[in-house]
Order: sequence, then C-alpha cells, then structure tokens
Amino acid sequence: MSRQTVAAARRYYDTVDNAGPEDIVALFDPAAEYRRPGYAPMIGRDALLEFYGTDRGIVAGSHRITSLITDYPDRVAVEGRFSGQLRDGRTVDLGFADFFCFQRGLILTRTTYFETAAV
Repeated sequence: MSRQTVAAARRYYDTVDNAGPEDIVALFDPAAEYRRPGYAPMIGRDALLEFYGTDRGIVAGSHRITSLITDYPDRVAVEGRFSGQLRDGRTVDLGFADFFCFQRGLILTRTTYFETAAV
C-alpha cells in the first residue's frame, strides 16, 4: 500500500468535508476527470470548480471511511458512509464507493457510486 496514495485519499475526504471548492479542486490534477451518477463527466479543474461550487447536491456533511484498498501505488478504492444535508433540505445517510487514480500526488481520475440515487 502506498502511504502517499492512502494519505492523499484521506486528505480528499477531510478537505471535501471541511474546506471550500477551491481547496477541493486543488487536490485534482489540471486534466482530472470525475465521473458521478447523474452528472456528465467533469473534465478539468474549471468543470470541477463549477461542480463543487454550485452543482453539487450536497450542502454539508461528513464522510466516514469504512474500507480503503489499494494494490497499485497510484490507485485506491474507498468504501464508506456519507451523512449530511442536501440542497433540497433532505438529510441522508448512505453508503458510497470511490475509485481514485493519482498522479504526482494529485487526483487524476475519480469515480463515485452510491447505494441509492439520492445524491
């Protein structure tokens, strides 16, 4: 397990739970691609900034990692639970899975799946 890759994945969740859009986007490679159910693929930092700044359905919340697996130095799979509030006022507690590929310590690709279509 690459300690840097694991630390980078953990840093993502800490940042997304506690910081603003600019800080989150700074964790991504300039050519990053993010795929998430219900959204067109987001490619590049401008698209990511728009997503995290205005389009993301989540207002606030926290991620709890329950499993983190890696068998390559630059890839990590994360399973966990998200609890928080959505833009429409609903509160949710749901499972998620994220798959990351890192390049030079930055997120190059990220794909997210949820146990429900709520987010």
